[in-house]
Amino acid sequence: MERTLVLVRHGQSEWNLKNLFTGWKDPDLTELGIEEAKKAGARLQHDGYRFDLAFTSELVRAQHTLNLILEELGQTGIPIRYDIALNERDYGDLSGLNKEEAAKNWGEEQVHTWRRSFAVAPPGGESLRDTLARTLPYYVREILPEVLSGKNVIVTAHGNSLRALIMVLEGLSPDGIVARELETGRPMVYQFDAVGRVIEHKDLLA
Repeated sequence: MERTLVLVRHGQSEWNLKNLFTGWKDPDLTELGIEEAKKAGARLQHDGYRFDLAFTSELVRAQHTLNLILEELGQTGIPIRYDIALNERDYGDLSGLNKEEAAKNWGEEQVHTWRRSFAVAPPGGESLRDTLARTLPYYVREILPEVLSGKNVIVTAHGNSLRALIMVLEGLSPDGIVARELETGRPMVYQFDAVGRVIEHKDLLA
């Protein structure tokens, strides 16, 4: 399993449960989120995955997910790198608001545009394009070289920051990446050849 990259969106957070825009706010996992993370780790352990290195964001829900996965794997001693580049998209003025409340304040069409367009940012926040602009360079500079050196790498992060990686790995268009839904706690596995091409992709827990 050399040159393997596993991406995992964090388990359900307290604000996911409350239907709030989260962004760079820092709620922890719910009980369900903890179970999702443990289940992801158990599946990876069952399938024989071993990791040399881990990356995660500076937000607790992603870090907690990673720690639970590594505990299930019995691999808590591997190096972990934390970086703000892997943080969730910043929702700006929407952060902390209930999504239905935001629709009442700004209108459903406007909030839908902020959530689902590629280039339009909410007030004081980031568009998906902005998120890609900080996440992709970090991936190219820090994560991909480790994978291509023969290491097996796991990344736990967030729905929108992971879309940056998936956009490149799966060759998706801006419209395609916006439409890509990522389930909480489901590992996505990418296998690379020696020159950096993805030769296999599968989602676990299917």
